[in-house]
Amino acid sequence: MKELRRELRREQTEAEATLWSLLRDRQLDGVKFRRQHGFGRFIVDFYCPTSRLVIELDGSVHNSPEAKLADAERECALCDLGLSIMRFSNDEVMCSIDRVLEKIRENLT
Repeated sequence: MKELRRELRREQTEAEATLWSLLRDRQLDGVKFRRQHGFGRFIVDFYCPTSRLVIELDGSVHNSPEAKLADAERECALCDLGLSIMRFSNDEVMCSIDRVLEKIRENLT
């Protein structure tokens, strides 16, 4: 699992790189975020430990019925761990980053 997380960090999407550049090093309101963080068998794109907030970025692969079902099951499992989940499309991050950051701020505790 650790090696897979490393690989995902190395091969991040453009949207992941864009959002990470604004979250890393406590740039967003001094809050710490981790990327490609593991929870059991799941790896989430971004995680804020203090708020127990998961941020997932979705590309077009998440639009299929099978992917939507898998995402819903994954969300249920993560919610059962007491986590809050936010989802954004890659397009939202690339075209409306200010709005994405505003929504994230609203969910930080």
